[in-house]
Amino acid sequence: MTTTRERALNAALELVGEQGIRALVHARVDERAGLPKGSTSNWFRTRDALVAGVVGWIAERERDDFYAGAAPTVTTPDQLIDAFSSLISAETSLFAGRTRARYALFLEGANDPQLLEPLLQQRAAYVEWAIALLAGVGAARPADAVRALMAAAEGLVMHRLTVDPDAPVRPVVERIVRACLD
Repeated sequence: MTTTRERALNAALELVGEQGIRALVHARVDERAGLPKGSTSNWFRTRDALVAGVVGWIAERERDDFYAGAAPTVTTPDQLIDAFSSLISAETSLFAGRTRARYALFLEGANDPQLLEPLLQQRAAYVEWAIALLAGVGAARPADAVRALMAAAEGLVMHRLTVDPDAPVRPVVERIVRACLD
């Protein structure tokens, strides 16, 4: 059963993903979640606390989704291409609202180190994971290669979220993974 806190966080995440960070107001969250007025403020007293709660919720949801998917074994470049292609496809379709919310929060965090920190921690975990995968499939310099891989992946995600939701994923991922292995 979903708790009141989880309902509020899910609603807050939807609002940010659909309308941006400015839409994140306690009353709107209560309304979206179908909660009595004041419910969200019982969990998150200030707007800053609510924003921080959403940041933490995104990280928690992403970790849960990652581990629930029981990350496939990746030992070949083709498996790595498949894994990253699946991840990007999910982040731009099934989890598109959450991805938009994450980007909105990153932009908001550009001027707020306290807000940015948990987002950067979550990203660092993905970078470490990607470095290990690149090393496992034979990248000579995986720490260098991951920068190119992450930049291309983030560009593709942004492109699919804003310009072309049906842009092919696998050909782009394949090209960048192969370049990372050269």
